[in-house]
Amino acid sequence: MSELTLWTGRDPFAAFDALVQRVFAPRPIGFVPAAEVIRDGEDALVRLELPGLDATKDVTVEVDRGRLVVRGERRDERTDQQDGRTLRELRYGAFYRSFALPEHVTADAISASYDAGVLTVRVAGAYKRDEAQRIAITTG
Repeated sequence: MSELTLWTGRDPFAAFDALVQRVFAPRPIGFVPAAEVIRDGEDALVRLELPGLDATKDVTVEVDRGRLVVRGERRDERTDQQDGRTLRELRYGAFYRSFALPEHVTADAISASYDAGVLTVRVAGAYKRDEAQRIAITTG
């Protein structure tokens, strides 16, 4: 039994490339921020919980080979002096999250904002679909 696969215009090696990326991509060292992707009309909203970070210094949002990539690093150091003793607490670690983008989305369609510990990335037109086009059939 054979299976018919429709050519979608994508690279035939994309699945293999994706596997290699998953195996060799940077791994989260410290934490993996919680994320959700929701639909807002034709746009997609990607929200990540990143409390306590300085988004302008510690977070990067970019488009890389058809993927939305959010990465950064948490650096938190606290020192407390009590009764002649020093208590020092360090929390740090890198994070990396990536999300597949539709083929028609470019970096120009993406905006990001940070408020109250939540990074919101808007992907404009992510759910926009072109209308179906009828193809004429010729007879010979």
